[in-house]
Amino acid sequence: MFGTQDLSLFIISGLLLNIAPGPDSLLIMTRSATQGWRAGSAAAFGIGAGTCVHVLAAALGLSALLAASSWAFTAVKAAGAAYLLYLGLSMLLSRSKVPAHEQQASAETTASVPSYRKIFAQGFLTNVLNPKVALFFLAFVPQFIAPQAQNKALAFILLGAIFNFNSMLWCNGLALFTDLASRRVRVSQTLSLWLNRAIGALFLSFGLKLALAEH
Repeated sequence: MFGTQDLSLFIISGLLLNIAPGPDSLLIMTRSATQGWRAGSAAAFGIGAGTCVHVLAAALGLSALLAASSWAFTAVKAAGAAYLLYLGLSMLLSRSKVPAHEQQASAETTASVPSYRKIFAQGFLTNVLNPKVALFFLAFVPQFIAPQAQNKALAFILLGAIFNFNSMLWCNGLALFTDLASRRVRVSQTLSLWLNRAIGALFLSFGLKLALAEH
């Protein structure tokens, strides 16, 4: 269909890949547990926007340039690692600024529109500055493009859109589930603070891992 092949296998593989834990899932879960499902969804849509950039870049051949050029890969890798380190440090060093009783009473109202924009930007940058995501699309998607496809770039974009749509279903479901779970266990302000710090430490490790990754 439209130059694709083994579409059902592609969808199943994509869903399994989305379920695998990583920086994107951790960001969504952290925001949902501490700021509600809307914040988690904001992070998810930011990640989805980053995925759109990677898909279009791969379809236009920019990801191939990234894969071939060690200089370009290193530059993007350094930017991505620096951002993950910054995000990890900011979460690790975060401090409680709202009294516990006020936080419990206004969990949904404290996240204003500007904060959602910031969370969206965090999700976008976490995804778009990771060169491994670009290389993943370059290696994974072409396997499901039919050799006889007349417009391979269009087929690539279609597969990328399917992958991203399924990813958004999973990510928003993860945001909602995490919020519901955190409400059941009644995450306190202190626990929320330490959860942020623990995830911040994990982001630091992701940043260091990315910084040390070889092309």
